[in-house]
Amino acid sequence: MADAIRNDQEKRRFEELDAIRAQGIDPYPHSYDKSHSANEILTGFNDDNPEALESVAVAGRIMSLRKMGKATFMHIMDQSGRIQIYFKKDDIPEFYPVLKMLDIGDFIGIKGFTFRTKMGEISIHAEKAVILSKSVKPLPIAKEETDKDGNTIIHDAFADKELRYRKRYIDLITNPNVRDTFVKRSKIITEMRRYFDDNGWLEVETPILQPIYGGAAARPFVTHHNSLNIELFMRIADELYLKRLIVGGFEGVYEISKNFRNEGMDRTHNPEFTSMEIYVAYKDYDWMMEMTETVISKIAQKVNGSTDTEVAGNNFRLQTPFRRAKMFDLFKEYIGKDLFGLGRNELMAIAKELEVEVADNALTTKILDEIFGAEVEPNLIQPTFVIDYPIEMSPLAKKHRRDAGLVERFELFVNGAELANSFTELNDPVDQRERLEAQSRDRAAGDDEAMVLDEDFLNALEIGMPPTAGLGIGIDRLVMLLTGETSIRDVLFFPQMRPVKADPVSKDEDIIALGLPAELVQLIRQAGFQTVEALKAANPNKVFNSLGGLRKKNKLDMKLPKIDDFKSWLK
Repeated sequence: MADAIRNDQEKRRFEELDAIRAQGIDPYPHSYDKSHSANEILTGFNDDNPEALESVAVAGRIMSLRKMGKATFMHIMDQSGRIQIYFKKDDIPEFYPVLKMLDIGDFIGIKGFTFRTKMGEISIHAEKAVILSKSVKPLPIAKEETDKDGNTIIHDAFADKELRYRKRYIDLITNPNVRDTFVKRSKIITEMRRYFDDNGWLEVETPILQPIYGGAAARPFVTHHNSLNIELFMRIADELYLKRLIVGGFEGVYEISKNFRNEGMDRTHNPEFTSMEIYVAYKDYDWMMEMTETVISKIAQKVNGSTDTEVAGNNFRLQTPFRRAKMFDLFKEYIGKDLFGLGRNELMAIAKELEVEVADNALTTKILDEIFGAEVEPNLIQPTFVIDYPIEMSPLAKKHRRDAGLVERFELFVNGAELANSFTELNDPVDQRERLEAQSRDRAAGDDEAMVLDEDFLNALEIGMPPTAGLGIGIDRLVMLLTGETSIRDVLFFPQMRPVKADPVSKDEDIIALGLPAELVQLIRQAGFQTVEALKAANPNKVFNSLGGLRKKNKLDMKLPKIDDFKSWLK
């Protein structure tokens, strides 16, 4: 059945694959020794000294192919870019006939010398060649043409966003700029790690599967450990385990990790995401603010060559220092009201007045958060540290040293989205227990994102934790900022997607049961009719004409039944 539903191009490629093997050629060899990348040759070639690259070995995927009788030109693409290959029939007589069986998408290895063509393009004159992998499915390669004004027009680009996310391997082949985004992502993480390592902070690993989840207000994913017969949770944050390491005597620890939150998905949220958390002993949130803006500014400079960046037409200056603004001052600035100290009913009334959607059973902290998210966050375009949150919103943060009712916490916002979160960490075990017990009461009242009380963490605090500053940075959002992307899916190789339902396929015998001859089944499938229902819903004339066209195209020596037969079978 698989062969029956292949299209004409796929059938031709499988036939070429058989022909290649029939000649004693292995189309899938085990390895190939490269000497140069495409970019090394393009940047290293010198017209005054072409002999320097007179012996090179390159490999890559065929991206264009022009067969011209006694000469053939192709472009191959490796990780570094594209380069042209020139084949002359007389110079490579044994391999030249094999070129007829190659297609765009195949991998090939080339040995030869570098030269510049009459058109000025640096190319490789092939002296030896070997097939490295035969592609049996065609790539959706875009066609380019230049209009009369010199503008490049692209036809049939692989541009469908959802399909690009689902088939990222094709996206990376056909849209080279996508590859650039992920190269930059890697550099961002490397520069962050280098900064922390240079300061003597230790990179560590903490459990992904946890018996008690904590460190954030979020719903977890739940799994079951068969051997231990216990329920476990995929971590929502690293915080509580990293703090245990500070208790254990380390004075600076960080982790770049995957976290998981069983929540909604939008342009800045994916259920599986990458974050960095760092904890440094004997520091506070003021020190951490300065460190945060410094590391982000340095990363931007290293990766982009500038502290300026642009996203969707908005220009950002990541030059230190960033703006600092108190949370309740921002409420006054953007909604004209002082919300400090207000009770639940008062806040609910203000939310309704502002037309901010809030659940009827929402607690005070949730109402504040919803108002802030709807009325304040969208205005925080340039880098802004929002500081000094109400104590109820931050159960793991230390009470403010000057302002009662607040904690020493900041969040960094850029382009209307949170990028980082930090506290002067709460290390008073009595205060921490009271806060987590309050969270337990909130959970009992219906807040399923409230934190769970973790007795072992409290025990660690009772052993004693020094004054500590903690910070979490959303790596995916930082990459979005520094690459100019507006959706988190564009900075994740494989974003979470809703599964595609497989198209139904009827059994051959069910199609034959309609009265159709068995020899027509494969032709019917090739015409696009995979189910009995699709056949019965189709116009018999269309089915008849489609099969007739395929019979002629495939030069089949068979006689079709009459149109009246199709009408009786498909009635």
